[in-house]
Amino acid sequence: MTTQTNSATDFTFPGSAMTVNRMGYGAMQLAGPHVFGPPRDPDEAIAVLREAIASGVNHIDTSDFYGPHVTNQIIKRALHPYPENLVIVTKVGARREDDASWHPALERQQLIDAVHDNLRNLGLDALDVVNLRVGGITGPIDGSIEEPLTVLAELRSQGLIRHIGLSNVTPRQLAESQSIAPIVCIQNYYNVAHRDDDAFIDDLAAQGIAYVPFFPLGGFTPLQSSELNTVAASLQATPMQVALAWLLHRSPNILLIPGTSSRVHLRENLQAASLQLSTQVLAQLDAISAASPNR
Repeated sequence: MTTQTNSATDFTFPGSAMTVNRMGYGAMQLAGPHVFGPPRDPDEAIAVLREAIASGVNHIDTSDFYGPHVTNQIIKRALHPYPENLVIVTKVGARREDDASWHPALERQQLIDAVHDNLRNLGLDALDVVNLRVGGITGPIDGSIEEPLTVLAELRSQGLIRHIGLSNVTPRQLAESQSIAPIVCIQNYYNVAHRDDDAFIDDLAAQGIAYVPFFPLGGFTPLQSSELNTVAASLQATPMQVALAWLLHRSPNILLIPGTSSRVHLRENLQAASLQLSTQVLAQLDAISAASPNR
């Protein structure tokens, strides 16, 4: 695998006028523990969002099943009326029970209700991008997604959704989806240690489609690597900053949505965008993938 070094800071979603800073923000951690209930510190959650926007972030990833409803309501409270250039990407396809469990929600009425929940809680008339979330917890499950995607395509034709993306999908599912509606982004599990989507990313880049890795820092099990620690020390950066910088170097269609409920961590994440990685450093980081059990 050849790691590409592209320093472009912006990306324009295909077929749209939406241009975003490639370093965005993921709102999942604004909810309470296990992405359920209210945050421990609502005022800090609002401050994080406002500082992100003030720092140049104009791409927020969220979902109404975070909380549920919590993150969207915080986003609205913190940022509404929204800046003109802000792109809010949400997702549907799951629901939460009272015990905080996660369940698929891909039936027609469930998807329609989810879109309206997002609209109401965000205070919007139309959603910029809606990702259809399918598959398992962290990996795709191959099979047709025609039925749920057709529902989103209908909502798009009604003007409630401007653009459609997919989350946790295979290349085959993308190809099926493109026969139903244009797809502007893919959101899959990918990071410096988990690189199963290498070929997929390159194909999407050729098509001009955004790739947005979820769990860019390992998710609920943070990345652990001696190589990552060594590189970080040599660059006077944190391992997580290096992991984010590697993703920005990997391909110009990769958009980042690291999440945090802390302004201190937000600043650290944003600083990763200015971190330059040499060819030698990139080769060292490739060793992380070679040693990973995910490969």
